[in-house]
Amino acid sequence: MDWLNRLFELRGRETTVGAEVRGGVTTFVAMAYIILLNPIILAGATDVTGARLSIHQLTTATALAAAVSTLLMAVVGNAPLALAAGLGLNAVVAYQAAPHMTWAQAMGLVVLEGIAIVALALSGVRRMIMNAIPLALKHAISVGIGLFIALIGLVDAGFVARGTGTPVQLGSTGHLTGWPVTVFCFGLLLMIVLYTRRTPGAILISIVVTAVVAIVVNELVTIDPAEWGVVAPRVPESIISAPDFELLGRFDLFGGFVTAGAVTATVVLFTLVLSGFFDAMGTIIGVSDEAGLVDEQGRVPRLGAILTVDGVSAALGGAASASANTVFVESAAGVGEGARTGLASLVTGALLGLTLLFTPITTVVPAAAAAPALVVVGALMMTQARNVPWQDLDVAIPAFLTIALMPFTYSITTGLGAGIIAYVAVKLGRGRWRELHPLLYVVAALFVLFFAVGLFGG
Repeated sequence: MDWLNRLFELRGRETTVGAEVRGGVTTFVAMAYIILLNPIILAGATDVTGARLSIHQLTTATALAAAVSTLLMAVVGNAPLALAAGLGLNAVVAYQAAPHMTWAQAMGLVVLEGIAIVALALSGVRRMIMNAIPLALKHAISVGIGLFIALIGLVDAGFVARGTGTPVQLGSTGHLTGWPVTVFCFGLLLMIVLYTRRTPGAILISIVVTAVVAIVVNELVTIDPAEWGVVAPRVPESIISAPDFELLGRFDLFGGFVTAGAVTATVVLFTLVLSGFFDAMGTIIGVSDEAGLVDEQGRVPRLGAILTVDGVSAALGGAASASANTVFVESAAGVGEGARTGLASLVTGALLGLTLLFTPITTVVPAAAAAPALVVVGALMMTQARNVPWQDLDVAIPAFLTIALMPFTYSITTGLGAGIIAYVAVKLGRGRWRELHPLLYVVAALFVLFFAVGLFGG
């Protein structure tokens, strides 16, 4: 395995082939839902002409774009980071862009977003911005992402739901009800026990066992498929499904500016760039920190390559008509299983590629089986809170806003933006403006503009 060690620096990062394979498989299982969910979101909207995209074609586009992007991250970035169509970004495309232009024109804006992010990465600006963020806020990003993915897991499993008199509550009725939640609780407890016993492959074993339990329960008990979420556990009728590549290359770079108008198209593009830029940045910092890849100054190895791949992947997503690809926070599940290098991403990317032919297999694992991994990994990422100097209010309050607003707004970008704005405001208010990196002023101003666009109905 010497060639693997040379290519992925396994010994230098104190990992093994087995740990990387387990991590890669775990990340794939935790994020495979996007292959089904992204087509549902995009196909649920119509463009300005009333046209809808085909779910089958979108499934092919989503899987292909995710596979290619993740393999690029493996080889070029050597990081345990998987990429696929970003939730939130696809909503911008479906509900903010498509109503004002054709699907091809909307995807053209996504390609432009990726090109803009690549330009920022190649120029070094994006890396400079990441390095300008204080180390304490970087740790806060890790903690915030931990809470965020834990909340995602709880919501996806139905353990937490929108309340009638409160924003959220326990279950859909204020109580835990239904077999899917029961299966989730079983999977979560199993995973906690195995992980605390330091069982090799604890997360992956728990997901597989819980998925099998879910299939058995679904066969024995009459359950509304909607209760399981996007994926209802069942043995697929067939294993192989032929891909449909019809949507590949169907994008129009500048047509949206003509059809929707320069102002509308620019606002959509600005939203995509800012969200994609900082959402991925926060995830890269958080997951890398959890993997122990961040140095004493908070710098991530091979950051320039990682950021460039992220931008290229966003453009690839648009070119495939799958919406913008971005680094997936579920990569943290693989890190929790031991992933430390691009070898894990190579495994994840290969499995994503296989789904082009074996899409029915992705319909086997429900949220109830995969969600426990997000909760457990969220707990692990919370340990980074010990590195935030809570006694220093200059940092503590911005860090708190970063941590709290990521889960409370369901947005990494929002939490990061609020924390940076607060940090800059505190330093200015205390007359310590010289302590700020000049780029932080620019970033804070961009976030103020980002929030103001929605505030004033832009």
